[in-house]
Amino acid sequence: MSRALFASGAAAAILASLLGASNASAKTVTFAAPPEKITIDIATINGSGCHPGTAAVAVSEDNTAFTVTYSDYLAKVGVGASPTDFRKNCQLSLVLHVPQGFTYAIASTDYRGFASLEPTAIGTQKASYYFQGSPVTASRTHNFRGPLNDNWQATNSTEWGQLVWAPCGVKRNFNVNTELRVSPGLSDRTKTTSFMAMDSTDGAIDTVYRLAWKECP
Repeated sequence: MSRALFASGAAAAILASLLGASNASAKTVTFAAPPEKITIDIATINGSGCHPGTAAVAVSEDNTAFTVTYSDYLAKVGVGASPTDFRKNCQLSLVLHVPQGFTYAIASTDYRGFASLEPTAIGTQKASYYFQGSPVTASRTHNFRGPLNDNWQATNSTEWGQLVWAPCGVKRNFNVNTELRVSPGLSDRTKTTSFMAMDSTDGAIDTVYRLAWKECP
């Protein structure tokens, strides 16, 4: 089967204030991405939804976004499901190699996948992110109710004034935590199966993180 994923304003504002000492010096807003190609490494990967080798990261040619592709990220309940299959999660710690003189923020995200939910069943997608060293995590949750047998998408956007910028001149890992959860509702789990996937065995479905850029002193 082809299986065609932000921060709340308040949480983002709090996180931005915590990073204010490092970010206050960022001076020039630029809508153009740096010309030098950025690269991203996966420092660590953990979770029941992304065992080693089942997640990959790629940067767009114009440096305006990066994608995370999963190949085995599926939560399910009912026939054929184990007691722990109702929840799957993935924790990625990413190292973004950014050209000197630039800082970045996540302007918007698109989370995508496929869901097959029985009537009254609920699929939940949750995502959060934070920079290494920050005590605050900003998150957003989306619920999908059955009956549903189709692709799903959840898009999160952040206003420019509430963007959380990476500290200038300091290397901090960018940590992304995602979760899928399925509840059977009133459906009979001994006779039916409900699932929600965020995987891409054919490479057609990605989680897209769109980047905003500005210059540092």
